[in-house]
Amino acid sequence: MTFHEMNPTIKFLTVTLLMFGLAFIYNPWTPLTVFIGILILQSLFSSISWRRWGLFMIPFLFTALGTLWTTLVFGKETGGEILFTLLGNDVTAENVMLAATLALRVLAFTAVSLLFTLTTDPKRFIYSLMQQGKLSPKIAYSVFVGFRFFPILKHELMQLYETHALRGIRLETRLDHIRHAPKLIIPLLAGAIRQAERIAFSMEARGFTGEPRATYEVVPVTRSDFLMASLLLLLFGVSAWLGIK
Repeated sequence: MTFHEMNPTIKFLTVTLLMFGLAFIYNPWTPLTVFIGILILQSLFSSISWRRWGLFMIPFLFTALGTLWTTLVFGKETGGEILFTLLGNDVTAENVMLAATLALRVLAFTAVSLLFTLTTDPKRFIYSLMQQGKLSPKIAYSVFVGFRFFPILKHELMQLYETHALRGIRLETRLDHIRHAPKLIIPLLAGAIRQAERIAFSMEARGFTGEPRATYEVVPVTRSDFLMASLLLLLFGVSAWLGIK
């Protein structure tokens, strides 16, 4: 059993509880333990590309460093032992603990979110929400249509670029693309409206009314799902205990 095979709804609820619990804990050891624990579980029970994970992590790492810096420099003055002076501001042990807590919380939130995002198939997640979460088919299939529109719009945009290139309009620099964007938006929107009408007629012709429907792909709930969820909750419990201790 891996996180990729875990029921998406159970995984989503577990991750939500984990992040909700982290939001109410104010010590640096709990988010640090959660961050390290998520990395260990990710390496054992998933096949996520670490290179891809690292690329997603870069902006949030800068966010954590920015949070650490601003909290140390502009944090509220508190009493206690002064450890050092930074840009004319006295930094106490309480300031350091608060800054470390906020920065590590950003990293923990990011690690948990990436674990869910990179191990969850969006289509399977929507099916699971319909079957276990009783999500309305109207909302679910609207999301499916939205996903389907991205490659369609990308294909139509490339066709517009090629059409304009055949007419002698060459866009060589980024500034040229920005200046030419208004001439592409209107035909792109018109094409999107036509595609939406075709999809609506197609769904109506196939008897889609928004009522509960039988699904070909069933996303089951198994004991392994609760085992993986218990593993994540156990990680949070141990992390909270280490933080309190």
